[in-house]
Amino acid sequence: MTDLPAPPALPGDAPAPAPAPGNTDLIERVERLREAVGQAFIGQADVLDQILVALLAGGHILIEGVPGLGKTLLVRTLAQALELDYARVQFTPDLMPSDVSGHAVYDPKTESFKIRRGPVFTNLLLADEINRAPAKTQSALLEVMQEGQVTIEGRAFPLNPPFLTLATQNPVEQEGTYPLPEAQLDRFLLKVLIDYPQLEDEKRMVEAITAGRSASDFDLSQVPRVMSGADVVRMQQAVAAITVDPQVIDYAVRIVAATRKWPGIALGAGPRGSLALVRAARAQAVLAGRDFVTPDDVREIARPALRHRIALAPELQIEGQSADDALTALLAKVEAPRK
Repeated sequence: MTDLPAPPALPGDAPAPAPAPGNTDLIERVERLREAVGQAFIGQADVLDQILVALLAGGHILIEGVPGLGKTLLVRTLAQALELDYARVQFTPDLMPSDVSGHAVYDPKTESFKIRRGPVFTNLLLADEINRAPAKTQSALLEVMQEGQVTIEGRAFPLNPPFLTLATQNPVEQEGTYPLPEAQLDRFLLKVLIDYPQLEDEKRMVEAITAGRSASDFDLSQVPRVMSGADVVRMQQAVAAITVDPQVIDYAVRIVAATRKWPGIALGAGPRGSLALVRAARAQAVLAGRDFVTPDDVREIARPALRHRIALAPELQIEGQSADDALTALLAKVEAPRK
């Protein structure tokens, strides 16, 4: 890999140092992971990058899209490439919190209770159609996401890192669903929108899956294992240690603050939005092949980091505008630091 150029200096700053060897290795590892997952998850490059941003930043993801777009395949491919455990939970109206977290079972042989661990005791958890479960079950999962541990019968059981939840919801079917309230949506680092693939990508996917096979899914044995769970934890620590220039932090905070008074936004993002934006921008910089954060990284990841943290005013909803439309207009007006 060629040496990376030094970052441009911001006003009043000394010239920034070149990337340290450890950060160069981090960038190379992320690129290998992106290539490995891309062998099975064909197309949707923006979606894959946003998933990797959340993984590197140690955050959780809410994915919105119609069924059949490869969400389960993406989680399975990540688990294969990272040598991680994965589990899938189909959320339904009759799903109980104990079905997710686990429960105590009485053993008549020993005349004692044993803990039966639920599917959350994994590394990658796909919570499919999370908005179909009642609020009590949703809260059980969101508590695990926030605390990194499960409480069963008064005992706390920590989860083994890394732990990443990918929760999905279908934007088309609303009957029989329980929309996540704003306070719970705020727990997700990013909200990722997944759409139908491009025509050429869909042709490649069909060719890869149907060539000489009767199965309806990709053969994941072709996906190479590029790192372990311990490597992922070290990568997350390295990303968290990347220094962000105070002017870039100021830019991120001003973007979030602008959502609270922007015309057409009824509810703006809170301080957790500022934290999420800076965390995600660090990972976005690594995906871009840099070990320093620029205003472009903040701008690039702002929509996935903030679209679920704001609520549009009724007049914009009537006009058919989306949260992304409002954020795009806002980003065009908030002045970025000059290089």
